[in-house]
Amino acid sequence: MALVVTAVVLPLVVVLLVLTRVLGGDAGERTDDAVADVEGTQAPERADLPPLPVDVPPVTPEADANCPALMGALPLELAGEQSRPVRSDSPYAYAWGEPPVVLVCGVERPAALEPTSPLIQVNGVEWLVDTTDPDSIVWTAVDRPVYLQVTVSVDTDSAPVTALGPVITGTLPAQPVDAGG
Repeated sequence: MALVVTAVVLPLVVVLLVLTRVLGGDAGERTDDAVADVEGTQAPERADLPPLPVDVPPVTPEADANCPALMGALPLELAGEQSRPVRSDSPYAYAWGEPPVVLVCGVERPAALEPTSPLIQVNGVEWLVDTTDPDSIVWTAVDRPVYLQVTVSVDTDSAPVTALGPVITGTLPAQPVDAGG
């Protein structure tokens, strides 16, 4: 019973958070100027935060083919937080602020992605939302040539994925969701 309630209530809560953020005006104030072209430049990082260790899967040929364009278009500031240094075995990890918002491009297909999985579309990107960890929420973009994850604390709303939507749609082409089955 609890699983059924969670499966019904969770998507509704996330949709309400997204609508509140979008209709509240904060997302509408963002402009294309918020996305900086950082190719060839070092991102200014918050010096007050230590490097964040980020676990990543092994880099795949698909990640090498698709992630550089996304990584080069990521904003230096996301939802009011400056970028911060990461320590990772992959060049496809990026983070902002504290508590950190962590993006990893080229992750494995989520095990929870099934034909009946509830997906949430935010700014043109289809997301699978995982709330099984009591400390974080993992948003996985499932409609791109590679999967990418954005992990936020449970206290963070959908502002980071809302802001990342135009960057993702501008650098990674949409494709049908492979929900298995």
